Amino acid sequence: MKIISADERLANKAGIKGIILGPAGIGKTSLLHTLDPATTLFVNAEAGELSVQDWPGDMVKLRTWTEARNLAAIVGGANPAYGDDAVYGPGHFQAATEAFGEGALDKYKTVFIDSITEVSRLCFTWCRVQPEAFSEKTGKPDTRGAYGLLGREMVEWLKQFQHAPKRNVWLVGLLNEVKDDFGRIQHVMQIEGSKTALEAPGITDQVISMVQMQTEEGASYRAFVAQAVNPWSYPAKDRSGRLEMIEEPHLGRLMEKISGPKKPASERLSFHTPTPDAGTPEQAMAA
Repeated sequence: MKIISADERLANKAGIKGIILGPAGIGKTSLLHTLDPATTLFVNAEAGELSVQDWPGDMVKLRTWTEARNLAAIVGGANPAYGDDAVYGPGHFQAATEAFGEGALDKYKTVFIDSITEVSRLCFTWCRVQPEAFSEKTGKPDTRGAYGLLGREMVEWLKQFQHAPKRNVWLVGLLNEVKDDFGRIQHVMQIEGSKTALEAPGITDQVISMVQMQTEEGASYRAFVAQAVNPWSYPAKDRSGRLEMIEEPHLGRLMEKISGPKKPASERLSFHTPTPDAGTPEQAMAA
């Protein structure tokens, strides 16, 4: 352990880790066109590159959970909390790096993974044939054991990207509409296992919902919903404190804004509880 000075901490430009959720066909994969192809790696788990055939950047395909873990080991680096033989430990990092090629990812500032939905399916396919997925007493498949393993594996995989130094990592995923027991519409991430859906927003810096909206005249347009408190209850989170509730659907400019100048905490945060006669939030802060 070491104390990181305030100057060192403020000078350290950490990468952005985020999830972009949206319905099928909204154009999530096409966000690649807003990123620099020279410094972006497209991680294709869905074989859905038809919309970006003319994007002139590099791509790697994921077909197995082993490949997904190896990618996370390289991007996130060796986890010092794990033993040499453990997944994401120093041994795994070294073996994955040698297999992929020493320094193969050095030029990439952004890793764009399409999609976390499909990666969770790769993980579940792997989990279903592991010893934990079978009953010790009967030897029959144990669904609860498989899902428990799925949750642990996916959370550890996401945490690897969380610790990736100075590299942006974006994962896209499907956003579904479901009705609760009272008939209310809920917007939820489509992913295998509830544990990952619950914990992923806490692990990443940003959660963005890419959705279709309408102007007052009725014209449709795409937009990013970027703040947790929004009238549509879309999944969203902004750890940077720089985003508005609605942002243009351009990932490149969104990252520039996240990394740009920031208002002092005294201006952007309010610690007051509004009262019926407090008026606007600005008036409440002034009081």
